[in-house]
Amino acid sequence: MHPLPRPVLFGAAYYHEYQPSPRLETDLDLMVEAGFSVIRVGESTWSTWEPEDGVLDLEWLAPVVDGAHERGIHVVLGTPTYAVPPWLARRYPEIAGERATGARIGWGARQEVDLTHAAFRFHAERIIRAVVGRYVDHPAVIGVQVDNEPGLHLLHNHGVFEQFVDDLRHTYGDVGTLNEAWGLTYWSHRLSTWADLWTPDGNAQPQYDLAWRRFQARLTTEFIDWQARIVREIAPPEVFVTTCLSYTRPALDDRALTATLDVTAGNPYYAMQDSLGLPDTTVAPQGWTTSGTWSIFHSADRMFSSRQEPFLVTETNAGAIGGPAMNYPAYDGQWRQVAWAMIARGAQMIEYWNWHTLHYGTETYWVGVLPHDQVPGRVYEQLAALGAEITGAGDLVAGLVPDAGVGLLYSHASKWGLAAQPALTRGSEPDQGSYERIVEAFYRGAFDARVPVRIVHDTQLVDDGSHVTILGEEPGSDGGTTGDASDLMDPVEVARTLPVLLVPALYVASDHLLDWLGRYAEAGGHLVLGPRSAYADTEARARLEVKPARLAEAAGVTYQEFTNLDEPVVVHASGADLGSGGHATGWADGLVVAGAEVLARYEHPHLGTWPAVVTASHGAGRVTTVGTVPDPELSRSLVSWLVPVDQDAWRAAAVEPGSVTVSSATSAQGRRVRVVHNWSWDPATVVVPCTVRDALSADVVVEGGHEVTLGPWDVRVLVEE
Repeated sequence: MHPLPRPVLFGAAYYHEYQPSPRLETDLDLMVEAGFSVIRVGESTWSTWEPEDGVLDLEWLAPVVDGAHERGIHVVLGTPTYAVPPWLARRYPEIAGERATGARIGWGARQEVDLTHAAFRFHAERIIRAVVGRYVDHPAVIGVQVDNEPGLHLLHNHGVFEQFVDDLRHTYGDVGTLNEAWGLTYWSHRLSTWADLWTPDGNAQPQYDLAWRRFQARLTTEFIDWQARIVREIAPPEVFVTTCLSYTRPALDDRALTATLDVTAGNPYYAMQDSLGLPDTTVAPQGWTTSGTWSIFHSADRMFSSRQEPFLVTETNAGAIGGPAMNYPAYDGQWRQVAWAMIARGAQMIEYWNWHTLHYGTETYWVGVLPHDQVPGRVYEQLAALGAEITGAGDLVAGLVPDAGVGLLYSHASKWGLAAQPALTRGSEPDQGSYERIVEAFYRGAFDARVPVRIVHDTQLVDDGSHVTILGEEPGSDGGTTGDASDLMDPVEVARTLPVLLVPALYVASDHLLDWLGRYAEAGGHLVLGPRSAYADTEARARLEVKPARLAEAAGVTYQEFTNLDEPVVVHASGADLGSGGHATGWADGLVVAGAEVLARYEHPHLGTWPAVVTASHGAGRVTTVGTVPDPELSRSLVSWLVPVDQDAWRAAAVEPGSVTVSSATSAQGRRVRVVHNWSWDPATVVVPCTVRDALSADVVVEGGHEVTLGPWDVRVLVEE
């Protein structure tokens, strides 16, 4: 990982160019008083950098960067390529992106362009080289953020489509192979020439859709890598290169994209106030803003997973976020809670969006650190107190590597596959977010059981060589497959470090990946297969094998039928200690036991013939199959059975009251850090199992067996002595 300044960086995006009146010195002084150590600048204002074609104004930012350096504040410099200037859109209308073939995205927001177009690339490279070249050697600049939240659109431009056809031609070789791989006999879609390939607008074929989504994600990765390579030509090696990610973008593969960068950076936004309360019985749909305390940890673990290392938070809530109809500013203490939760899960920077609430534009009511009157108020005071804590904690909390009690497998291909053929509904409509709903159900169960999660991408486990296969043929046979499949992680080692691996909704998977999962269980791991797993191959075709494909024998179970569930169905435990059970939601596989032990059944006159959860030993390990989307109660019970609470004294200490969480991590110094939260208005106490020192009050030591008291919406950072 690229070395970053220590301790944890703390600050905000700062746009002095948006200020209605000059106040640079005042702003920077207030930042120093609040403990800010970093600002992000410059990424949104191409038309300020270049007001006319070839007319550059590069000096307006100099006072900001100089002033920051004078005060010891670091700077992350942004490239402005996501917000094109009006003159560029006017003079080169052909650069407009298209949401559908021939339907241009109207100019007036941002990210409206075809990012592959040569005219756009020419002007983008020119402004990148000018801005970065002017400032990257400044002693305040520690990093460059290229672009901003990439992957917003699936681009349908003619040139993009032709690149897609070329990509298919290079991947599959000839149309005959593509016809076989995609099953284009169906509905008379067989191609006689590459010119027969239809545009994606009216496409209904899931194999086409999966290839299209993979291609669009690669375009985004290539675009960011292109910018990063330009910056690296100019920048000294100590300056890191990143981009900030919104993980819900449709044209994004975060694992592939961040592999081209020096560090992961993300923009987690979340619902405040009562949405952060525990215990939590609500099940709210997730979007670009998340809801629920569990989602804070999920966002952090997703960012950690991209490169399996600590990450940066480049944007998060300063005040109420999301527009004039979403005014829910945090309760006192909640900014502090969320920041420490992110740090506990590996954040090396907490940066708010933004310093001052804008006085005009779309984001007028995305409230910043300072309100519209620019007088420091409650938000500033709360963050200043947090800044003092982070400064005081110093290196102790920089670059924490979080603990993990279970692994959770994430698959972009399965997400895209279940977007084309959704398993679940929302209301009366197919839910294209089916994959995330199923994954989140299992993640939340781990959170509610107070078991920390390590998210691992399928592409971090194995390299399949190629996704081109002919139905029924093994990878590496003469079915058009090229490249060699290989393990990127040893299943034996993963079984040792992550003894439980949750695999929900792994709909699209290669033979090699499924075999890897079998070897993981054989080596001693506990593999947990969720619904919609091991069903389709890498082309999103239903597999010929008995389901769960290639794992049925190890799992001791098969199924042929499945059904949607319009209403939750009660599930009761019939084997292991799954508590009171809970409910099955959304989906049920018709599991047929073939040697497995039944752990839970549905309470239903028909569904009751099928088990809901079964388990079977396999080699030195075990495979447990969950045939439904568990509700929070069932999911929590399942994870509590998988990882008994008596295995972790700190977890046991936090089970009651239900408002407490304990996050455990290892510092760069090798110290064990425990971040204890109380997500409630009611005070709480926790009996610590060993002697600890309060990292935020160094003179406070609590002996093992004694209580730590937390006030409403409180957090304590404890270091084991």
